[in-house]
Amino acid sequence: MTQELIGIHHVTAMTNDAERNYKFITNILGMRLVKKTVNQDDIHTYHTFFADDFGTPGTDLTFFDFPNNPKGINGTNSISRIGLRVPNDEALNYYLNRFEEYNVKHEGIQDLFGKKVLPFEEEDGQTYQLISDENNTGVAPGHAWKNGPVPEEFAINGLGPIEITVSYFEDFKQLMQVIYNMKLVIDEEDVAVLEQGEGGNGGQLILRRNEVGPVGQQGYGQVHHVSFRVADHEAIKAWEAKYNELGIRHSGWVDRFFFEALYTRIGHILIELSTDGPGFMGDEPYETLGESLSLPPFLENKRAEIESEIRPFDTSREH
Repeated sequence: MTQELIGIHHVTAMTNDAERNYKFITNILGMRLVKKTVNQDDIHTYHTFFADDFGTPGTDLTFFDFPNNPKGINGTNSISRIGLRVPNDEALNYYLNRFEEYNVKHEGIQDLFGKKVLPFEEEDGQTYQLISDENNTGVAPGHAWKNGPVPEEFAINGLGPIEITVSYFEDFKQLMQVIYNMKLVIDEEDVAVLEQGEGGNGGQLILRRNEVGPVGQQGYGQVHHVSFRVADHEAIKAWEAKYNELGIRHSGWVDRFFFEALYTRIGHILIELSTDGPGFMGDEPYETLGESLSLPPFLENKRAEIESEIRPFDTSREH
């Protein structure tokens, strides 16, 4: 079916320091920087893409670096936690020791819906959790970064369940099923799990109810949006037509060069749909992905201006 969602495509968060964030995501978490580019809607700010070894769809964790952005506030009506997949329970033990070694704030290994997870925080307050793929089925993981600092058998290999917290829990849960055809697999009073595509850790959304807490505010240390995967141009145009049919306001089709995109807001939550292609290797070879500033063709004529305004930082690696 053209409109079938395949799984999570990427998650985009906001950082207060692109360079510090780069070092954390690559050197400590062991994810590969596959693209260092600019925010296409604000071209004097960085947009960095971290993923698996090849930049496979469903493995992208991306960051905007907005100068003078205030610190975000944790709260309801927000994307409240980013999930990252690891191969098995043993990998969580590896990362637990690694987090101790690098003084990463964490909450220890826990059980969540019958799976082992390890919640942790970045220095700017961004919240994550590693989730074990032990006995997991569904959306396939990516491929661990071969030349990264974390051994391949333990390394992060994709995005895990995205957690969303809202005050209008029942309404949001229904909209995910009606609009996106998500399947309700766990339904408790204050938490639900919905699945898309083949399901499993790479296709899940954890929805939490919070009707009393403060409303989250965007800023660094917060998630900007989540994107779900669709197959191709035909699929994303079909979604555009579906949004029109349902009377849902949206951005219209957008060509992001690395993929095609379509944005809408459901309540407070910005949801993007993105195509699986063209991908990140159209303008850089595998060996040097992310090492230099990559610009889509329509911004190439502004390269000198952009490079004069954004603070350069070194992302080259020894081969």
